[in-house]
Amino acid sequence: MEDNTVELIHHNIHQRQSIGHLIEPAPNAEQLELAFQAALTAPDHHRLKPTHFVVIAPEQRETFGELLSQAVADMGTMEAAQIERVKNHPLRAPLLVLALTRFQDHPKVPYFEQTLSSGAAIQNFLLSLQAQGFSTMWRSGAVVESSLLKKALNLREHDLISGIIYIGTAAKAIAPRTEIDTQNFVSYWSE
Repeated sequence: MEDNTVELIHHNIHQRQSIGHLIEPAPNAEQLELAFQAALTAPDHHRLKPTHFVVIAPEQRETFGELLSQAVADMGTMEAAQIERVKNHPLRAPLLVLALTRFQDHPKVPYFEQTLSSGAAIQNFLLSLQAQGFSTMWRSGAVVESSLLKKALNLREHDLISGIIYIGTAAKAIAPRTEIDTQNFVSYWSE
């Protein structure tokens, strides 16, 4: 691989960060397909493909917001004002994608490995979108535990809503990440 390509890949990974205010344009179908293809190359023991995605198109965001507010209301943990605010969450970005983890029983692949695979798939998805010039925010929150929401998405109770991914273009330029001092996070094993 050429040095320039390695630098571009490193830069893309190093500069990935969540962006809270997203505007048009959002990726088109071809751009999304590239990101889904990248996502589904994530490490995946026995190729179980536990990660699934659900696209919430721009015209479906209000309806999805209603579902989110019903889900948090059903959980009984939020005040009325917070429930109303949740209804508007999908309008924070022009496109949303839900990342789901559908667990499969397998004697050699425990659920935690499938969860890790799903996380890797989501990261690949985010990095692919960023490489194409888009910005994202990966959110979860209490609503992802909602039985009502899981049922609406045809998930079993033990499956996961691994995230709600907001996608679009950054409304304003953001400061680049600073270099991370890896010495605080990396050690070398010795006997």
